[in-house]
Amino acid sequence: MRLSNEDHMQISDLAEKLGITTRTIRLYEKFGLVEPPKRTEGRVRYYEKEDVKRFKFVLRCKALGLTLEEMKELAELYNREDRVPDKIMPRLIELLDTHLNSIKEKVATLQRLEKDISEYRTRIVDQFNLGR
Repeated sequence: MRLSNEDHMQISDLAEKLGITTRTIRLYEKFGLVEPPKRTEGRVRYYEKEDVKRFKFVLRCKALGLTLEEMKELAELYNREDRVPDKIMPRLIELLDTHLNSIKEKVATLQRLEKDISEYRTRIVDQFNLGR
């Protein structure tokens, strides 16, 4: 018997809806990024709309480059602050700013590397008369 409907869904349906594996769902639960699922009397996991929102938040954080440890910190803060999302947003902004600065540094490094490679290539072409 399937439990999935508008209000509840089983792990396989949640995984399909989110485009992830059931293994990923269990991993996020194990790391405490999301609450443990509710279970039926037969111990079948089921998830509600709030669970889906929480998973979507975790997946968005992952897509933005946050580590599992950073996501766990946010999850713990969320749980500690009585599930008020506004309480975690300042910390999320700090984490995103850190990642943004890191990306900017990487981009600058790659731009310098591109310039160096281009100049080196030009010197080789000129030195060995390889111009076409």
